[in-house]
Amino acid sequence: MTHVTFSPPYTRPDQTASLLRSQGYAVLSPADVAAWIGATPQELQVLANDWMDLPPDEHLKDGGRYRRRRHSCFVVEDDGLLQVPHRAHWQPVEYNALHGGMLRMFAPMRDATVAQSAWRKLLVQMGHLSDQVFRPEGQAVPWFIEAHQFRIDTTHGIGRPTPEGAHRDGVDLVAVFLVAREGVKGGETRVFEASGPQGQRFTLTEPWSVMLLDDARMIHETTPIQPETAGGYRDTLVVTCRQQGFQGAEFDNLL
Repeated sequence: MTHVTFSPPYTRPDQTASLLRSQGYAVLSPADVAAWIGATPQELQVLANDWMDLPPDEHLKDGGRYRRRRHSCFVVEDDGLLQVPHRAHWQPVEYNALHGGMLRMFAPMRDATVAQSAWRKLLVQMGHLSDQVFRPEGQAVPWFIEAHQFRIDTTHGIGRPTPEGAHRDGVDLVAVFLVAREGVKGGETRVFEASGPQGQRFTLTEPWSVMLLDDARMIHETTPIQPETAGGYRDTLVVTCRQQGFQGAEFDNLL
């Protein structure tokens, strides 16, 4: 049976902030992502090497073995970037019914990856975009950023990019970068208005394309992937920006 996919609704980088304000989401092509953050495609691809040996996610409550990940946290203010001491990831159950309420400590991102100039440029640009969307008439503020490196693989069968289902993340801005996609089918991205009838579906297939979301306005999910070839996988980088500190900061000294 033919597997139908829908092309991403790419837009220009100079339209990104206005689209996020008007419709709640925007999608950029790989070339435009590189231009937007001020890096070359080659510099971005160097970052992708770190996805080859992500450790297993030991916190999956569905018992699956399909997800590997790393996680680190940063603060961006204007052009400044600071990596904070390693901390657990936490979400309330209102935003993640499957894993909410859990302190999940993942392996941190590698120092060599964080030291790459493209990494700094990417996070600083995420902070700038957050200022443009959420504080268009105000001064730059600190943005509390969580970065998640994911590999969803199909070695043991079906892989679930969003096992919690359609959801919001409890932040201000969400970015889902496709880093690689090899030997799989499925993985369709779906975004819906949180309080309206409109929705969009498409499949990210090009490395370093990105979907950007106003998290308060949009619900999102990615459908399961199935193997087309042995060992197929889908790699993503999820970056979230929040004004009001890190979620679960009150628990930072418990682990």
